[in-house]
Amino acid sequence: MLRLTALINGERVFRDLPDGVWFIGSAPGCIVEVEGDGVSPRHALLSVAENSAVLKDLNSPAGVSVNGERLDGEIVLDGGKIFQIGPAMFRVSDDAAEAAGEDEPSPADGDGDVAGDDGGADEASADPMRETRRSVQYQVQRELLKRMDMKRLTLQGVGREGLEDIAREKISQIISEVVENGRLPEGIDPVRLEDDVFNEAMRLGPIEELLADDSVSEIMVNGPDRVYVERSGRLQLSECQFSDDASVLAIIERIVAPLGRRIDESQPYVDARLKDGSRVNAIIPPLSLTGPTVTIRKFSKKAFEPEDFIRFGTWTHNAAEFMKLCVLLRKNIVVAGGTGSGKTTLLNLLSGYIPPSERIITVEDAAELKLRQPHVVRLEARPANIEGKGAVTIRDLVRNCLRMRPDRIIVGECRGGEALDMLQAMNTGHDGSLTTVHANSPRDVISRLETMVLMSGMELPSKAIREQIASAVDIIIHESRLSDGSRKVVAISEVTGLEGSQIIMQDIFTFTQTGVAGNGRIEGVFAPTGAVPTWYDELEGRGISLDPAMFDPDAGRDVTVVRRVSR
Repeated sequence: MLRLTALINGERVFRDLPDGVWFIGSAPGCIVEVEGDGVSPRHALLSVAENSAVLKDLNSPAGVSVNGERLDGEIVLDGGKIFQIGPAMFRVSDDAAEAAGEDEPSPADGDGDVAGDDGGADEASADPMRETRRSVQYQVQRELLKRMDMKRLTLQGVGREGLEDIAREKISQIISEVVENGRLPEGIDPVRLEDDVFNEAMRLGPIEELLADDSVSEIMVNGPDRVYVERSGRLQLSECQFSDDASVLAIIERIVAPLGRRIDESQPYVDARLKDGSRVNAIIPPLSLTGPTVTIRKFSKKAFEPEDFIRFGTWTHNAAEFMKLCVLLRKNIVVAGGTGSGKTTLLNLLSGYIPPSERIITVEDAAELKLRQPHVVRLEARPANIEGKGAVTIRDLVRNCLRMRPDRIIVGECRGGEALDMLQAMNTGHDGSLTTVHANSPRDVISRLETMVLMSGMELPSKAIREQIASAVDIIIHESRLSDGSRKVVAISEVTGLEGSQIIMQDIFTFTQTGVAGNGRIEGVFAPTGAVPTWYDELEGRGISLDPAMFDPDAGRDVTVVRRVSR
């Protein structure tokens, strides 16, 4: 077997070279990582086959020198040739020659392997074909940039779709030329290569296929070489990889720029959204020590219906009918739960119960809700500009929407002082409002709302705040993400009033866990508690007929709300 010997800053590094392709450069995963001025992430390629090694310069700006001369193209490393990349010198030999004590790449001597370097070889050898694909893709991208005059096309007024069509045509031409000249390595699908280059150049790179995969609910990019996904509530390491940090940064910029947001060293993190409403968070160095990091929480392309939630086991038919009734009766509803529990999805579902004749105004930090009613006004908060000015907060928008004649106000999430304005809106004629809150239980929602009201800067006594909450909030839905990854509504509670300084609540429906199945799935029962809403007696006067069996834990049958007259 061939062996690669390197001398880096006076230290000797040894690597075995089985048949395959191996990269040398500054990127993690190279068989030898070399840091220094002019060293590219993937500077040179070693192709090893049948005890022979061929060195190729990957168009690196600083180049590769072999025996003191600049390498042009590729060369067979025979006869003890010594090549140099940046500050490092290398020589390829076979094990027998190495044992015989042939000269090192440089007169300077060292003492054995560099501690802790073996892991790099293991990582590089995990999938050499993947590294070959990435190298070929990188070269096609460079050729694409040469052939596309972006400045000229922009001045000519070519739109986004036109640029994509031109890019697709150019990429197809480049790959066709590579194939015709016999320069495409075996095992690389030209069709797949074309898609990869196009996605990297014009769209969101390797994660495009993950965005198109309906089984993926979240995408987590931890630097260029680690992309995790969530499927069925479980985290998995995907095969997708970016070329380098610059590729990830380019994707982040492509996401945030159309929204008028920015990310740079002065503002190294940002919240944004994709066209389909999927939520995006990005954070970059120096705050992120693992490189540019992107987290995407995907939204389903298909709008969920109540029957979907019943099929998923999120709630039952009777719970869906009860919540439909609450929306129609213009009850103020707070959807609560932890991060990733499905609050926004449930809020979107509840908003579908609002009659199409009403004017709805949504207020969100990043617009995610997808309402299907015809009369919807969507408001989105705005961060400060580069001078630290011009920010428009959720609270500003909630105050403004009160002057816009809303029938319903939907706030994507209350997380600060806007909670006070939301409660005041609920108490001043804007019944039927909906919002979400991070909380661990229905009772915890009350404490969270109190805290957020105090964050508004209004020094109100605790009793006054609780009076506002008890008067404003009618229903709290608590959703939870269980240990098996499933999302379930675990409680639907009614706020019944205030006794002294204590807010009184009663659970209408609750989920009780009964065990865990052999496959790890949580088993349990979602059922009524027997408590009847305090406003049940008012239904007859509203022209609504509702079988009290809906609230009977022993009835065991589905109940449907019947409206005899229009409201």
